[in-house]
Amino acid sequence: MAQVHNVIFDVDGTLVDSVDEHAEAWRRAFLEFGRDVPFAHVRSQIGKGADQLLPVFFTEDELEKCGEELREYRAELFRREFLPKLRPFPQVRELLRRLSRDGLKVALATSSRGDELEHYVRLCGAEDLLDATTKKEDVEKSKPHPDIFAAALERLGRPEPRDTVVVGDAPYDVLAASKLDLRTICVLSGGFPEEDLRTAGCRAIYRDPSDLLAHYESSPDDWPWTADVMATAKDEEPR
Repeated sequence: MAQVHNVIFDVDGTLVDSVDEHAEAWRRAFLEFGRDVPFAHVRSQIGKGADQLLPVFFTEDELEKCGEELREYRAELFRREFLPKLRPFPQVRELLRRLSRDGLKVALATSSRGDELEHYVRLCGAEDLLDATTKKEDVEKSKPHPDIFAAALERLGRPEPRDTVVVGDAPYDVLAASKLDLRTICVLSGGFPEEDLRTAGCRAIYRDPSDLLAHYESSPDDWPWTADVMATAKDEEPR
């Protein structure tokens, strides 16, 4: 049975419970700059970076005038009021440790800033378990563009797409990965509807990182990290 050798994880909503906090920070920032947007509408865009999210709510002229100020306001608000409250999902370190112990290379790919990524790595206790990380400052465009995953592949030594799987929580993860011919496993912990994940092209769906770990340990012949399973998982019932 062919097994993948590299796993690239999204962070927000996948490893760290932070989607609602990101959405609320953006909503409050929008309000500060005169735009009252419902929370649910903002939340549906989380998973994109600011470069892709802001044009959904503001015109090009508006962003030319206040875009940078708005980004900085939101970033400071998020770091001050929301970042200290965040927690990883259960058994994230255990999942990463199991993958590392079994010889898989593990990378993180996020649209978050470098200081936020460093906080997330410490929060997950993953300092000794990662082979690569990529962040906002490393790319020009965020998801659903593939740049962040391309950067992760570069830092993993340019493996073949068939040797790599992406784990994410949003349709934007799936769309970005598919542009590089990378297969995707999705978790529901980010709150996106299962139907949206499948429509985007997700191969297999699990509840959260602990569910991935439980399935990993329950049956070596049905690991989600095997190419054979990934080739057919999109037709299976959700786990």
